This record gives sequence, structure tokens and C-alpha cells, in this order.
Amino acid sequence: MADIATRVWNHKWKIDPIVRSLIDTDFYKLLMCQSIFRNKLNTNVTFSLINRSKNVRLTEVIDEGELREQLDHIKGLRLTRGESTWLRGNTFYGKRQMFRSDFMEWFEKLQLPDYHLEKRDGQYELTFEGLWHEVMMWEIPALAVLMELRSRSALKKMGKFELQVLYARAMTKLWQKIETLRKIDGLRIGDFGTRRRHSYLWQDWCVQAMLEGIGNKFIGTSNCSIARFREIEAIGTNAHELPMVYAALSKNDNELANAPYRVLSDWQEEHDGNLKIILPDTFGTEGFLKNAPDWLASWTGIRIDSGDPAVGAENAIRWWKEQGEDPRDKLVIFSDGLDTDTIQKLHKQFSGLVSVTFGWGTNLTNDFRGLAPNGELDAFSLVCKAVSAEGHPTVKLSDNPNKAMGPASEINRYKKVFEVTKQKKIKVVI
Repeated sequence: MADIATRVWNHKWKIDPIVRSLIDTDFYKLLMCQSIFRNKLNTNVTFSLINRSKNVRLTEVIDEGELREQLDHIKGLRLTRGESTWLRGNTFYGKRQMFRSDFMEWFEKLQLPDYHLEKRDGQYELTFEGLWHEVMMWEIPALAVLMELRSRSALKKMGKFELQVLYARAMTKLWQKIETLRKIDGLRIGDFGTRRRHSYLWQDWCVQAMLEGIGNKFIGTSNCSIARFREIEAIGTNAHELPMVYAALSKNDNELANAPYRVLSDWQEEHDGNLKIILPDTFGTEGFLKNAPDWLASWTGIRIDSGDPAVGAENAIRWWKEQGEDPRDKLVIFSDGLDTDTIQKLHKQFSGLVSVTFGWGTNLTNDFRGLAPNGELDAFSLVCKAVSAEGHPTVKLSDNPNKAMGPASEINRYKKVFEVTKQKKIKVVI
């Protein structure tokens, strides 16, 4: 087991690459990338960094030269032979050769395209422009770099023994959560914490702690590098990125209304079983379920990623019943803002009604609240989103209007098309 405090102390005065592998990314990015490679090969998309926590002024704590050095290091990465062999030969979700030969041949030659970086109003404007299946691979590494550089800026101020105490307290804090979770009968929970982790080393430690602490209740990690190294399941399906870009490419309101379902139609041509998971909240869950085609009711489950999670699960159960499906045969994955209290409550409320699973993110891999002065290590809400496709702006409505993004005029248009009514605002913390 790595002595994280000593590693931090030994490396804090020189360059220490944050991202060392192209598969230090979430599994769903690779699944989506293959789908895009097949269905939208020549689509140009722009991704942009968005810091929702404006009080965290990144330019004041992260040196631009150090940031560029980390990003340039990522540009030089290539898929290794061992990583390629793992992707080509491993079994994912019970399926061998999940990744097709033509996709793998492309991925083995991939060099991430260039980036554009500027400072504005205390924040970094970091953008990536190019072919969708290439620039999308910047999302997770870029977030990991910004999050860890911000952590390092606080850690640089600490002495060797202070670092030892800090990580001892953080480990104790996580272990107390694990002791709570291990008491939950029938729990199924995985690590979804790559994008806003404290560091790679810390995420890896958290995964090891979960493996030891809750055993087979821990179903895997979204991080491909850690999954490979620890010989555990790589988990994940799809994200808001797909419907956002498909929608932006729509030529009229009718195509726009059908965009979320075209995404899933393309998806089901490649995947089945536990990969057939609906993410309904991109443009509002209520309208999505109301207008969903009949064939979607047979899918395995739903992931709930915004709004009131209990309401989201109740709406899914009601929809399945209306479609003649038995909710007890369906999977509900909760993945938004989870911590032990929420996990316990949702598990108790919905166990027996559906098959309940949790994708635990930031509060697993980056909960240092109260452990550093002035909240310097507290997690914050940083995202990297597709903001335009072929020159057209993307939109995300979400079930929480505080997570909405896009030009105001387009947001209003989307609300009409997707029949979005009054929504409850929920504070976005992470």
C-alpha cells in the first residue's frame, strides 16, 4: 500500500505527472467514444472547462506554467501494449471483445489534439476543439489535472508530519463511512469518483479500502487504469454528452425532440444487459419518460443523476408499471451527490421495489472537508462539457435548473420542445 503522505512530500518540489495513462479515464468515455467513432465519425465538437464554484478562483492557486506542463504531458501519452491487450481481451459486463478491432486500431494511434488556455476573471478558460471522438478524450484527464493541481497548491504549504496527520484523518474519515456502509444488507456500490478526485493515488487507496471494507458489496470502479491494475470490474455506461451533441445537430424541433431516443437507438445496436441503462435527465426526466418509445421500457434500468433522487426513482417505477414492466426486475443507479446518509436512506426506501445500485463519486474520492485551513482541500464543482457541435450550441436542462447550461434563448426553446415544467432548484456543491 502506498504511503501517500511520503509520496506527496517527495514529489511536491518537482514535476510529477498527474495523468500517466490514456486509460486513466472513466470506462463510459471509452464506450461512448466507440459509439461516436461508429455513428458520428466526422462531427466537430468543442469542449470547455466550467467551474460552477466561482468562489474557487483557480488562477490564484494553480500556476499556468505548471498546468500547461501537465496538459502537454498528457498530449504525449499513447496507449501501451499492455493497456491495448487488456481492452481487447478482457471481459466487460460479461462480454469479450467489447471494443471492436477498427476502434482499437484507431485508439492505439491516438494522440490527443491541442488545447487552448486563457485566464479570465480568476478562472482558466480551457477549451478543446476538433473531431468529437478525439476531443472528448480530454474531458476526464483535464478535470483530474485541475482538481489535483488545486490540491497540490494546498499540500505544498504543509510539512511532512502535517501531511501524515492529514492523510491519517482522511483515511479515518473514509473508513468510518465504510463501517456504516458494510452494515447495509444487499448493498451494491461502485466508485464513480475519477473526475473530481483528490488525486490518482488517493482514488486508488479509496478503491482498495472499499474492497477490503465491504467486500463483494463493492462492484467495481469507473476508472479503467485502476480496474486493470487492481483486477476488478470496470463499470459505467453513457453520459449527458451524447444527447447534448445529438440535440445540437438537430435541424428542427421535431428532430430535437427525438434526439435523446436516437442516441439510445444507436446505443442498443452495440450493447445489451447492464449496459442498456437510460440516463433520462439531460432535458428533463418527466418529458423524457412521457414521450419515450415503447421499446425503451424493456431496457435494464435507469441512472438518476440530478434532482430529488427519490422522486426520480418513484417516477421511473411509475413509468415501468404503466409500460407493463415489473420494477422489481429493473435496476436504478443513483449517482448524484451521494454520501452515507443519502445512500442509507435511498437503499432503505427502494430495496425490494427495484434493484438498487449506487455510483459513489466525489464524497468517496475527495472528501477532505474540515481537514485543511480555510477549506483549501474541500471539493468543488468543476465540469468539462461539450459546449458546441458543428457550430451549434449545446444545451443541458437537467432535473436541477442550477445544473442547466447553454444560451438562454436555446434553454427556453428546449424547455418548450421537451415540455419542461416548474423545477426545484437544488444547490450544486459537487
